[in-house]
Amino acid sequence: MIRIENHLGVIDVSNTYFAHLIGHVVGECFGVSGLVNSTPSQGLRSILSGKGKDIQDKGVKVRESGGRLTIDLHIAVTYGVNISAIVKSIINKVTYTVEAACGLTVGKVNVYIADMKVH
Repeated sequence: MIRIENHLGVIDVSNTYFAHLIGHVVGECFGVSGLVNSTPSQGLRSILSGKGKDIQDKGVKVRESGGRLTIDLHIAVTYGVNISAIVKSIINKVTYTVEAACGLTVGKVNVYIADMKVH
């Protein structure tokens, strides 16, 4: 849960909201095959939820420190694409989307290539 305090009051933004928002943005990027479970708890929840069902926060971790967000993404890429270009595109799109949607400052986006798929 990310808490935003301003002169109008307090807003709590859930991690599920960020996971959906960021997952949608990352899924639209060229060369990205999908998000990959980033923690053991995500893997366990994925197994327990059954095959074919994705957990809500798959591959996305958001934390706040000093008024800035740090976003960790674990992705699978398509074989043969320029990974550097994909990562730059993801960082720019995620930063822009989160800052436009929430008004929060994104301090850092970490992209981890966890898998490579042949399509």
